[in-house]
Amino acid sequence: MRYVLANEKLVVAGRVWKGFPLLLNTGGHPMEPVQSFLWDLIASNGRVSSPKSWDSYGWALYDFFAFVFANALDWQQPGSAGMPCALEAYRDWSKGTVGLANTTINNRLRVIVRFYQWAVKKGHIDGLPFELVSIQTCRQPGFLAHVDATSGTVKSPSILLKQQVQSIKILTREQVKVCYEALPNLTHRLMFSLMLRTGLRQIECRTWPEKPGYVFDPSRRRDLHSNQKIRLHLDPRDMEIKNSRPRSIDMPYDLMEKLDTYSVRHRQMRERNNRNGGKFAVLFLTEHGTPYTKAALIAIFAALSRRVGFHVTAHMLRHTYATFLLWSLRRSRIFEGEPLLYVRDRMGHSDVTTTATYLHLINSLEGHLVLAHEDEIDQLFAGAGP
Repeated sequence: MRYVLANEKLVVAGRVWKGFPLLLNTGGHPMEPVQSFLWDLIASNGRVSSPKSWDSYGWALYDFFAFVFANALDWQQPGSAGMPCALEAYRDWSKGTVGLANTTINNRLRVIVRFYQWAVKKGHIDGLPFELVSIQTCRQPGFLAHVDATSGTVKSPSILLKQQVQSIKILTREQVKVCYEALPNLTHRLMFSLMLRTGLRQIECRTWPEKPGYVFDPSRRRDLHSNQKIRLHLDPRDMEIKNSRPRSIDMPYDLMEKLDTYSVRHRQMRERNNRNGGKFAVLFLTEHGTPYTKAALIAIFAALSRRVGFHVTAHMLRHTYATFLLWSLRRSRIFEGEPLLYVRDRMGHSDVTTTATYLHLINSLEGHLVLAHEDEIDQLFAGAGP
């Protein structure tokens, strides 16, 4: 059994399906019925449009069936008396032997659950190897809560593990300063600044375009002035954005100056280091003149954590930005909009309840851990090099 992602040669009904997950048996043929399920799930569902989502779906199914075949289990048969079925055995192996986090296991199980539900509808199995139980949700009520007859309950597969609510971790002002000073690499410093001061995800930072509209000298714009926030529109055609959803961010004037200086000077030197003469559309390049991978960025922050003596990740910078921005706007006497909605739009959240988690965080934090104003973060970088 093999798992591969299709290249640009996979064309169906005139559409190129590059990145489509393929599960192949030992003979190199599609493994059925799971491959048909993937086609039904991805090709017919307009909401599943990201190749990264395709990969996560395909990998979850591959991991499950690889376990099933390695242990000579039958995914179609329910467990015998006192013995787990294939799905239960996979869940327990993932938790006990592999040691995966409950969140990771549940994410994979949800994909497999959808496969089993599809298999019942298609007649591949007679029934589900799990029950659907009613659970009470803690989600904030929405606009139509008054006509919601569910009373906050949803049906959930009994196969899923219990999950603890993950606490959001942010950096204090002093930790931000320590981390920034501990980054000796100019490119790493600038990427750190960009994520912290605009709330970008790591993939958005890695794929930040090296093109007008994203990198320019703000002093040449007569409509801009020093200390101003510059509104930038992020387009998924130019860079990787979660769910390919366009959004706008506010870029500090001095940060744009540093991006432009980096593009003109430092980036060109790195681009020349590419042995194959490759040209890339992204702004940030490694010392070898190639774009940063996700693994490379993880390694950068792992090394940073060792240097500063406390845990820090790229996503913590995004949380820090959102928390401090929301705190600042709620205290502002001149901001006339709705702080929660403003932060939601800058972060690219699809639901304001996601943004509201930062509101709960602010209310629970000790006063000395929270910045009084977002400007204090900007002041850390004032006059500093990129």
